[in-house]
Amino acid sequence: MTENDSVNTPGETSASRTSLAGKTVLLSGGSRGIGLAIALRAARDGANVAILAKTDTPHPKLEGTVHTAAEQIRAAGGNALPIVGDVRNDDDVTEAVLMTQGEFGGIDVVVNNASVVDLSGTEALSMKKYDLMQDVNVRGTFLLSRAALPMLKDAENPHILSLSPPLNLSPKWLGAHTGYTLAKYGMTMATLGIGAEFASAGIAANTLWPRTTIATAAVQFSLGGDRMMKVSRTPEIYADAAYEVVTRPASSYTGQTLIVEDVLEEAGVTDFSRYAAVPGTPDDALFPDIFL
Repeated sequence: MTENDSVNTPGETSASRTSLAGKTVLLSGGSRGIGLAIALRAARDGANVAILAKTDTPHPKLEGTVHTAAEQIRAAGGNALPIVGDVRNDDDVTEAVLMTQGEFGGIDVVVNNASVVDLSGTEALSMKKYDLMQDVNVRGTFLLSRAALPMLKDAENPHILSLSPPLNLSPKWLGAHTGYTLAKYGMTMATLGIGAEFASAGIAANTLWPRTTIATAAVQFSLGGDRMMKVSRTPEIYADAAYEVVTRPASSYTGQTLIVEDVLEEAGVTDFSRYAAVPGTPDDALFPDIFL
């Protein structure tokens, strides 16, 4: 976004939002793509960003490691703590929370970004991949959120944000890819459950999902290749919407399954053309995401 946009730019606040300056964000799987974009948006405010991800060394097909992400976060104006670990591992998650608290003094925002996608049908989906999606998407979301709760209870404006869809029980989605649907809906249910359980503690917990596909490695390698990438939006649209959510008052903005574009429209953004992966692509030519 540019400084002329309706969404707050670094240093700006409004009556309904607070800056992330000096706040600490703990994010799972943020070495590239949407997670990294969210981290960089927070960094522009001067936030502290801790990233828990497995990518310690460069991948032959995928750009970015936790270390290169940390470099970009610092260059954007934030403080970075790269943590090599697996969101499926109890000890790794506990250590990540303690390291973040030790480095920055607390945790204000948890972003559950780490996710595995496999759109195979029931008969084609291996149980190994089914278990992986359940472990990363559902258990990882629950575990990281749970581990951070003691710090979030002490935060001024605590938020949990999971990148997962609304619970659409249409047979179109229930029957399309049952294993993946269960895993993504599990993320949402874990988040909404924690939000309800800890509302009295002032901890917000929401989910966020886009109307169109986002140009990430997951889309390129798992969904539709370069053709799909060209009819997607950039990760920055997700990042700007996430920023809007986690800077709202936690006490009154919780328990919702939010849509990226709706959040931005509520914030005053009406032109999404800047987010097209290929400049000039009209909105009606973009590929719709699933679950909506």
